[in-house]
Amino acid sequence: MATVGFHEPPKGDELNSRTLTAALACIAATALVGCDPTGTDAKPESSAATPAGESPTSAPVKEKEPVESKAVPDFVGMGLQSAQDAAQKEGFYSLRSHDSAGRGRMQAFDRNWKVCSQNMAAGKVIPTDTVLDFGTVKLEEECPAGDGNDPEVVGGKMPNFVGKSVKVARKTLDSSTSITVKDAAQDRKVLMESNWRVCTQSPSPGAALNGQPVEFTAVKFEESC
Repeated sequence: MATVGFHEPPKGDELNSRTLTAALACIAATALVGCDPTGTDAKPESSAATPAGESPTSAPVKEKEPVESKAVPDFVGMGLQSAQDAAQKEGFYSLRSHDSAGRGRMQAFDRNWKVCSQNMAAGKVIPTDTVLDFGTVKLEEECPAGDGNDPEVVGGKMPNFVGKSVKVARKTLDSSTSITVKDAAQDRKVLMESNWRVCTQSPSPGAALNGQPVEFTAVKFEESC
């Protein structure tokens, strides 16, 4: 009669040895397949839930630092470049300038211009991020009695351009406007419009602008109308 073989179940030490061997084999094969040396096939615990409306990677929002306030210096009479340097030294970096003579010229070389007016009165305490706007003329020119800020079209009405440069008038009106400019003194060509001052205009100031052509007569700024 054939004898049936009988194998005893592995003892504790042998079982531990087999588990250790399987664990070592599992580590070596981790890059290729996943395995569970204990045979439990346990799954990793899920991470803690993130509260609604929050991001696990979001950083705390930094509060904006308050802007420092300082008294505005008196810049009138200074060269434009010196005024700008002095303003920045005090912490004012939002700086602008315009032509006080109403000619619409650009301040291409700041050292050739001087300050006639400033939009913020000297001594007034304001935040340092406030825009400072300097009204200027060239060094050899006299400051005008009033600042020559560019006019604006308000309520669709024709502004008063008399005394302003033809350049300013053209820039203020809609770009589609048909404009004719004639020399009020002689029969010259009006070429560099920032050098020409408006003597008369049609339509008159306050008239409704409805797309009609505009006519100016002008002379050079050193001439009389």
